[in-house]
Amino acid sequence: MVAKLFQRLNQIWRIIATGFCFAVFGVGGIVLTLLVLPLQRVLEPCTHKQKQKARITVHYSFKFFVALMHYMGVIHFSVEDKQRFSQLKGQLVLANHPSLIDVVVLISVVKHADCVVKAHLFKNPFMRGVIKGTGYISNEDPQELLNECEASLAAGNNLIIFPEGTRTTPGDPLKFKRGAANIAARCKAPITSVMINMKPSTLTKDTPWYRVAPTKAHFTMRFAKHAFTGDKFYNNEQPAMQARQLTRDLQHYFSEELRHL
Repeated sequence: MVAKLFQRLNQIWRIIATGFCFAVFGVGGIVLTLLVLPLQRVLEPCTHKQKQKARITVHYSFKFFVALMHYMGVIHFSVEDKQRFSQLKGQLVLANHPSLIDVVVLISVVKHADCVVKAHLFKNPFMRGVIKGTGYISNEDPQELLNECEASLAAGNNLIIFPEGTRTTPGDPLKFKRGAANIAARCKAPITSVMINMKPSTLTKDTPWYRVAPTKAHFTMRFAKHAFTGDKFYNNEQPAMQARQLTRDLQHYFSEELRHL
């Protein structure tokens, strides 16, 4: 009886704490949009350097947000080999996508991170200023997307992509879209595979933020134990076949890696 009462009180606390953390996230996005990033543009007229500073600012802002959620007891975070994450350069970082905060955690540990973001987020009042300030890449125009990804990787940025394109529905098998494979083939980019797990599931697709798990969730993130190599597909003369095969192989590879989490 006492244990159940304690669990219920803990769940209520996590609902309140989750709401507080997301409120901080929203206010932080507005502060960055209206104050910090405009000030950086004034102090640094060079567009390239300004975007670099904006990305570093977002990196540390997300690091603060993850720490806030962790120490308030909302979610327990465990990231293996943080130093290796911080040393990545010019990598196409592919990860599965079980929760709302996956990209936040990734950017909090990966320096010089670039992202492909959904076009509708450029209209989000809390995020659009940050996205534009950092120069993150919109998925609205496929050809322009490929050009920008190629330029970003060539500049030494780490490009974060979720091959699923959206969050996984808990219990469903992975289903990859061709976007990540098209980028990998077009840019001939070295792939770094990242495995993410959230147990019990929370902040999942079609689930409101306040519907927290009965017990505190544990978020774990690590590099894949076995490296994925897709070099044999990069020299294929038929890009469509190349992307289809690479998508199938990536989907199978991630499915097998996640079985061992």
